Amino acid sequence: MTRLAAACTLFLGLFLGPALALEAVTPGYYADQKVVYQNDSGMPDNATYFKHILGNMKNHIEAVGRDHIQIRVVDFGDGVDLFQMAAKDPKLAQQIDGLKADGVKFLICKNTLTMRKIDWHELYGVTETDIVPSGVAEIVRLQGMGFTYVHP
Repeated sequence: MTRLAAACTLFLGLFLGPALALEAVTPGYYADQKVVYQNDSGMPDNATYFKHILGNMKNHIEAVGRDHIQIRVVDFGDGVDLFQMAAKDPKLAQQIDGLKADGVKFLICKNTLTMRKIDWHELYGVTETDIVPSGVAEIVRLQGMGFTYVHP
């Protein structure tokens, strides 16, 4: 084998091998998962952060499979802005609806609503059952129930 052929083979193995391996991942590669995402915003640009975190969740569900993952999103502080923005942005609302259809549950911190004087009725897609007493305490509660913490 010439040096050029050997170099090409090495290149293909190093750079294409991992990509080809990803296509060959067998069902069940990931174990069932329970995950709690923290959403407290991404200042100074909430719009970019919200797009990022919602995209992370969508990719996470696609990787693991919607029947093999439970996702809770605890929204507090400026993270509640997501639902104020979605009330005025149909594309953002559609992303939230799509994740809810995949089983994602968004939980809203009552402390944040009280401190910021926000009426939950004005938040896109939020119901009274989505409100939890404390965002931080909810994350800890979910971790105690076996949920893994993620803060993208």
